[in-house]
Amino acid sequence: MSLVTPSRTVLAATAVLAAALLLLSAATAALGAASPAGAGSAAAADPVGEGPPPGHGTPPGHGTPPGHEPGDFRPGWAERVIAGMSLEEKVGQLFVPYVYGEHADDARAINESRYGVETPAEVVEEYHVGGLIYFAWTDNLNSVEQIAQLSDGLQQAALGHGSSVPLSISIDQEEGVVERMPEPASRSAGAMGLGAADDPELARSAATATAEQLRAVGINQNYTPIADVNVNPMNPVIGVRAFGGDTDLVGRQVEAQVEGLNEGGVASTIKHFPGHGDTDLDSHFDLPAVTYDRETLEDVHLPPFARGMDAGADAVMTAHIVVHAIDEDQPATVSEHVLTGLLREDMGYDGLIVTDALDMAGIVEPFDEQHDEIAVEALQAGADVLLMPADLEMAYEGVIDAVESGELSEERIEESVFRILRAKFGQGLFDEPYPDHEGLDEIVGAPEHEEIARETGEESVTLLHNAGVLPLDAGDEALVAGWGIGTTETLAGELDDLGVEIERQHTGEAPSDAEIAEAVDEAETRGTAVVTTMSSGFEPTQGQQDLVAALEDADADVVTVAVRNPYDVAQAPDVDAALAAYSFADVSVEATARVLTGALDPSGALPVEIPRADDPDEVLYPLGHGLSYDD
Repeated sequence: MSLVTPSRTVLAATAVLAAALLLLSAATAALGAASPAGAGSAAAADPVGEGPPPGHGTPPGHGTPPGHEPGDFRPGWAERVIAGMSLEEKVGQLFVPYVYGEHADDARAINESRYGVETPAEVVEEYHVGGLIYFAWTDNLNSVEQIAQLSDGLQQAALGHGSSVPLSISIDQEEGVVERMPEPASRSAGAMGLGAADDPELARSAATATAEQLRAVGINQNYTPIADVNVNPMNPVIGVRAFGGDTDLVGRQVEAQVEGLNEGGVASTIKHFPGHGDTDLDSHFDLPAVTYDRETLEDVHLPPFARGMDAGADAVMTAHIVVHAIDEDQPATVSEHVLTGLLREDMGYDGLIVTDALDMAGIVEPFDEQHDEIAVEALQAGADVLLMPADLEMAYEGVIDAVESGELSEERIEESVFRILRAKFGQGLFDEPYPDHEGLDEIVGAPEHEEIARETGEESVTLLHNAGVLPLDAGDEALVAGWGIGTTETLAGELDDLGVEIERQHTGEAPSDAEIAEAVDEAETRGTAVVTTMSSGFEPTQGQQDLVAALEDADADVVTVAVRNPYDVAQAPDVDAALAAYSFADVSVEATARVLTGALDPSGALPVEIPRADDPDEVLYPLGHGLSYDD
């Protein structure tokens, strides 16, 4: 199969960038003389050639919507912005670190130890960063209003001191098992749940709902959707975060989600290029390698990325994996063969290339923690944005030193800055970089967003096996046990509301012998046990398996619910009934309860193939398998 090529639009954009870069040196010389030293980007002109600097006064885009239409974008404007930047400002645009604090002026000792300054605003000013990423563990995501205030303060810090370039404020809001936003933001079933529903219009609507809520609090880039094809059941890091294990299915969903995010005004990022779906190591802790041939890469793993690019993906995120078919030595993040040769030249992509987090062991350990070398080699390979360096100061100074020594050309830096400016303009950030404080209550957790989230749960739950024990009737008694206090409590509460008399037992990941014995007694008393299992790979913990095995030997019907990876069901193929929920989000657990009682007829279909645990060459449940009560 020949490599999938992008649309004419992508190729045309490549030509525009090339032409712009040819003019850049002349523009720099001409305008640099007119700009006083240290003026930075204060001399930047309005994108359409008239009006006040971007971010101040009347929006210079003249109402350009945040729906990713290039509108009046002119390469010459970007050249003038770049010409007015110092080297330090140009290099700063490439970095997207995380910072600690609830608001922009929140002084934290940990910021001082990591960055040499105390507040998030000072990090922005000190390093001229192009963006930031929010996490709950950095105290950025405590409430909707707090997030909006933080975003507001950080954009003011970025646009102060004469700068006219707003921040890219980003997040990993994948939905499902990777949720960052606090309540009342709606939470949907996640990627594999959407794959089980296989309804592209629903996937598009879910992405738009996510984007609208993110944009309302000032977050303008989401590191999703995942374009990985999860063909390896042992994959410990992707799994249910992928839409599935079928190339066409994943491609449909990626395309729909890119369109939905763009429609909602948030930049989309397809990841993890060139495909993290066939790894058996987690790149957060190790450096995985994939050994399949070039044909497999092109036939299985690349098409979803190509569909995402054609749909208008703003960015592609790299994978910290070694792809033997392209480069046997270097991780993709720092491989010129992968980023420039494959992605830019062979696939014709000219959008942003964002590294995966540069503090992950999969990239840190091969470089022996030389964070400056990681940053320089990623840029040399073709990356534009350096996400979460483990040592920002070392990486930032390392890139500056590389330019001053000639190891990196300043033109190479400017090429990436051009792409960054173009992306920010396309997002409408030069029109309106700030949160929508007045609309927060109407947008975040809005009824229409909650309804879409509920639909993702209801359309995804998959009934894999039923020996006639389901649905449960009102008045039936059942034990609910298994993984996750929140999950079992939600499931038990919903079943209670639906008329099933429930006994709860939170057995967790590693139930003791005494807890297992208690569960057996309760199951035999009530006649049915509903057990939630959870794993990030192919199998749940041994304790969870022991619990299910003991219940199978008891005088009771046993129903398992895989609340993360559906591969769990392979460990107990002989239970009386088995379901896949794909997520422990409330919408998925609540829908599961409705399926268990027959209030909802299951309609989900497996988006992956599940092999037998005792014979991986034999299929237990094929791709597309799913039962309903009408079958």
